[in-house]
Amino acid sequence: LLHALMDALLGCIGGGDIGTFFPDSDPAFDNVNSAVLLDTVLEHVQKANVHITHVDLTVIAQIPKVGPHREMIRRNVARLLGLDMGAVNVKATTEEGLGFTGERLGIKAVAVVTGLRGNRDT
Repeated sequence: LLHALMDALLGCIGGGDIGTFFPDSDPAFDNVNSAVLLDTVLEHVQKANVHITHVDLTVIAQIPKVGPHREMIRRNVARLLGLDMGAVNVKATTEEGLGFTGERLGIKAVAVVTGLRGNRDT
């Protein structure tokens, strides 16, 4: 989920994707905590003078069920981004048994980020 969030954040600044900054071919990034990578992405967002105002995160999976973890995920994402909880939405959906997620072979995540360019006080 944090990887989808990072890609969406980079999209707000025209910064490519996380593979540009953290290529999977570089062993230096093996098993790195995604929150550490997120800090680096947020530095780029700040340098671009973009203020993140809202994030909407979707998990697409048959399992695990997100409901029991939704508020914890919201709190953690809000904390990591320095946002109020009301600016972070987390939801989940299934694909009704279709595709690799429906067959319980994996999960997908989608993130939408809203940001404003310029000073957060203006």
